Amino acid sequence: MMLHGDVTLGILAGGRGSRLGGRDKAWLQRDGIAQVLRIARRFDGECGATLVSANRDLHRYAAHGLLAVEDRVFDIGPLGGLDALASACATPWLLTIPVDVVNTSDCLLRTLASAGGEGAVAEDDDGLQPLVAFYRVELLRDAVDATIATNDFSIQAMQARIPLPRARFAGLRFGNLNTPEDLRLAGYADD
Repeated sequence: MMLHGDVTLGILAGGRGSRLGGRDKAWLQRDGIAQVLRIARRFDGECGATLVSANRDLHRYAAHGLLAVEDRVFDIGPLGGLDALASACATPWLLTIPVDVVNTSDCLLRTLASAGGEGAVAEDDDGLQPLVAFYRVELLRDAVDATIATNDFSIQAMQARIPLPRARFAGLRFGNLNTPEDLRLAGYADD
């Protein structure tokens, strides 16, 4: 049986936000709450620790009690964030969530954890969501290192090394905040 202290929440917030004019998605606000804080609070009772993969304004995270870790290998996209999170993670399991996710299921962690194997990756009504995943950290570290060594920086190539079963979330769309229209539809404002 997995315990609360066995899981770290890893929020992937190291992107450049280029489709949003360089805005930092972590600090976009809905109802006065920054996106990164909304996600951290959502999983507070389920995860024993929280890490944020971020490459700018690290002091801002610290001011909110969040530990931010920079990419150890730059310019390789989300794989760099996973590498940073896996390296810093002190628990046996890591739940990863991209900072631009709009919705999560109340049973997200439980469903991913019960999928069997050494973790799982989420699939919603839009299809595979490779950044919404649950990993045994030891295997994630090995898979990330091996993938970086091949210069193939895709998350799917890394996940194929574990492999991870898919956990289906029927009737749910996690959504993401990539464009100004996405922000408007989800009710978000700039920080």
